[in-house]
Amino acid sequence: MTRQFSTVGIVGLGTMGAGIAEVLARTGVAVVAVDVDEEGLARGRGHLDHSTGRAVARGKLTEDERAELLGRISYTTSLTALADADLVIEAVPERVDLKAEVFAALDRICGPDTIFASNTSSLSITEIGVHTGRPGKVVGLHFFNPTTVLKLVEVVRTVVTEPDVVADVVAFAESLGKVPVVIGDRAGFIANALLFGYLNHAVRMYESRYATREDLDAAMRYGCGYPMGPLALLDLIGLDTAYEILDTMYHQSRNRLHAPAPLLKQMITAGLLGRKSGRGFYTYDGPDSPVVVPDVHTPVAAADATPAREVRRVGVIGTGTMATGIVEVFAKRGYDVVLRARSRDKAEAALGKVRKSLDKAVSRGRLSEADRDAALARVAPVVEFVDLADCDLVVEAVAEELSIKKDVFAALDEVCKPGAVLATTTSSLPVIECAAATSRPGDVVGLHFFNPAQVMKLVEVVETISTSADVVATARRVCLDLGKVPVHCGDRAGFIVNALLFPYLNDAVKMLEAHYASADDIDEAMKVGCSLPMGPFELLDVVGLDVSLAIERTLYLEFREAGFAPAPLLEHLVTAGRLGRKTGKGFRDYAA
Repeated sequence: MTRQFSTVGIVGLGTMGAGIAEVLARTGVAVVAVDVDEEGLARGRGHLDHSTGRAVARGKLTEDERAELLGRISYTTSLTALADADLVIEAVPERVDLKAEVFAALDRICGPDTIFASNTSSLSITEIGVHTGRPGKVVGLHFFNPTTVLKLVEVVRTVVTEPDVVADVVAFAESLGKVPVVIGDRAGFIANALLFGYLNHAVRMYESRYATREDLDAAMRYGCGYPMGPLALLDLIGLDTAYEILDTMYHQSRNRLHAPAPLLKQMITAGLLGRKSGRGFYTYDGPDSPVVVPDVHTPVAAADATPAREVRRVGVIGTGTMATGIVEVFAKRGYDVVLRARSRDKAEAALGKVRKSLDKAVSRGRLSEADRDAALARVAPVVEFVDLADCDLVVEAVAEELSIKKDVFAALDEVCKPGAVLATTTSSLPVIECAAATSRPGDVVGLHFFNPAQVMKLVEVVETISTSADVVATARRVCLDLGKVPVHCGDRAGFIVNALLFPYLNDAVKMLEAHYASADDIDEAMKVGCSLPMGPFELLDVVGLDVSLAIERTLYLEFREAGFAPAPLLEHLVTAGRLGRKTGKGFRDYAA
């Protein structure tokens, strides 16, 4: 017989506690809210008044529904008011001693059948539960912020949690309209264990001045479709909260990638906690405000003051998806494009791909027939390198093999006019190796477009130690002219996006490999809990497991970081020929 949770206690009325109370009251549950003092209760009421008021203003609640919702919540400073609760959810600050104290007190007050749940995002449920005489009735119930919007709830079972308790809590979460995933008790659970390693890596990247905060955030938003960049997300979460989660994860995992970046501790000590303090990685127009205002770190227009070289005629080398996409992007923006292929047949086939893509844009009403015809007229297919001699910019988009790319750049060095900018679209190989194959390394830059180039806004502009300032300025200006979002970074493996993305994907594979959670639950957790467009295993199957493995090996060899070593499971799947969607089998099987 499934338990009925008609009265639920909430201990702690901070942002999370108040949000959970609202979610419960929305579905008809009577809530008894407890905080340490009247000030805490007033703050919690304020959260609820503000949130429900905003829901009314947006037409998601009527005034009568709001009054009913708020009427279901009673407030007190005494835990004894929870004596008759069916379920008590603890949402006090992330300290084991504090949570243990609350659970021990509840154990003395509540009936023997009352279930205790902790909303901790990283602490051990087992360690908290042993402070009660009922560890079998203790679970983790990790809601995500904002609780009224995000659907994911991680239900955390310990080795002694009774199976019927887990089943009843899962059913209750579903009755709230949430998506529960059941997992074991380990630091970070699913979402935070994967998310915070990625966030910490981004802080280290910023700390080393590899890229600006704006470029780091733009790279992940426009390159991966993430709703927020990592540094903006940390400001939202709170840097002190993030530090505590990372520190807890590190002490359990001993994984150096979880060790909080030193910059986090420095910022916390300085009172830069993120949005809640009005300053974090960004500066806001007031505490708790989402509005970013300029500060001393905001890039100024002077960065574009370096004169750029004139670019009218562009060469593109290659006939694959990336090459034809880049050809289309340039041709549609009015550039004359020389498309170089290894044979006349390949050149014509590549032009055919461009034509097909443009025809599709016409059929969808995104391009006129006249503009399609004009774009096609600007593309000249060629076979000889010498036909690129008068190009102002040449973009290499051949196979991701260094020897092939170096041969291409050596050939370009022979034929291209002085002052021509030579660019590579490599996603992981050293740009300086291409530059070194020429006698003009100052003219060589990385221009990493994302696939499909016609759609994706991001371009990583990769500067080597030899790249001239005016070449970087030219690359940036061309990207802006194409309607792209350029981000600047140095020449090291993975650049920004892949260096942040693939260790996270690798961590997901290791989590699956350890049988901690299923691929479906991990994907669901990251999509629902973190609002990512795809789960890690969906994305790996789309990218290709062989491509992913090659990138992870490159990252590992560059940084020699133990945590970057590719998961054995990924190696085995590639060896077995399970490469993802392109072979019909990867982490999942696909219909033919």
